[in-house]
Amino acid sequence: MFTRVVEVRAKKDKIAQFTNVLNEKIIPLLREQAGFVDIVTMISTSEPERSLSISFWQSEADAQAYNERHYPHIRELITDLTESSPRVQTYNVDTSTTHRIGQGKAA
Repeated sequence: MFTRVVEVRAKKDKIAQFTNVLNEKIIPLLREQAGFVDIVTMISTSEPERSLSISFWQSEADAQAYNERHYPHIRELITDLTESSPRVQTYNVDTSTTHRIGQGKAA
């Protein structure tokens, strides 16, 4: 199991619009991708313009294919809504209890 962790800061006057794009355009696109398992998006309680999304993938190759084919379009969708470019990091999943994500299964 592999993850992409994306941290982004929306413009303060564009938070609702950013959230709408995430829910209406980005998540549906992710669900269509080969190897996509799940996504968890968190919004900071002290800085509501700051979000962190963790997407879970069957393999690094699946995540890389998404990154190469679709992520440039995602960045275009949010460019005018964010303060700067999203920060992307990748990880291998070591342990998961809630959704058995480490086993490649969503709850």
